[in-house]
Amino acid sequence: MGCLALNASFEPLTLLPLRRALRLVIDDKAEILEIDEGRVFRSERRDVPCPSVIRLKRFVHVPRKFRRQVTNTFLFARDSYRCQYCGRHRTQLRHREFLTRDHVVPLSRGGDNSWTNVVTACSPCNNRKGSNLSGEVGMLPLHQPHEPNYVELVWAVRRITMVQAKYIRMFYGEAVLRALQEKEGHHPAELAELPVLMF
Repeated sequence: MGCLALNASFEPLTLLPLRRALRLVIDDKAEILEIDEGRVFRSERRDVPCPSVIRLKRFVHVPRKFRRQVTNTFLFARDSYRCQYCGRHRTQLRHREFLTRDHVVPLSRGGDNSWTNVVTACSPCNNRKGSNLSGEVGMLPLHQPHEPNYVELVWAVRRITMVQAKYIRMFYGEAVLRALQEKEGHHPAELAELPVLMF
C-alpha cells in the first residue's frame, strides 16, 4: 500500500511509493501525519516510522483545467468495472471473456473517442453490438456516459486505507468518499465507522 501525500492545504494529491514518501520526510519537505504502527525503517543514524499519510510543507499548485484522455483504466473505473449493457461485473465474466471499450456511436459511423461516446462492455456484448447504434440492436447503456470529474480520475483507480480515507472525506466530502469506496467494494457499515476529522 502506498503513502497518501497531502498538499500543504491538506488537499489529497496522490499515493506515493513508500520510498518516495520517506525521501520527502528525510529531506524535510514533508511531515508525517499518520503512521503504520507495525513498521519502522531503520538506518545507521535514525529510525523513521512507516508513513501512511504525509503532508508537504510547501504548497504545490495543481492545475485543474485539463481534459484527461480516455484510457481503458479510467473508463473501466468510471463504469465500476461493469458491462454497461448486461450489467455483469468483471468478476462475473466467464473464461476468455474480458472488459472492452465500446463506442455508443461507432467510429465507422462518425463516432469519436470522447468520454460521452464510450462505455465499458464485456467482450460478448461488444461483439453482439458490432458497428450498430445502441437503439438498432436494443442494447441501451445502463448509465449515460459522462466525463468523470477530477476527483474520480485521480482516485478511482487507487486503493486507499481507512486511515487515508479520512483525509479524502475531509477535503472532498462524504459523497465523494462514498462513491470511491463503493467502487472498491467497501460495505456501507465500514464507511459509517470512519471518524470525522476537524482541522
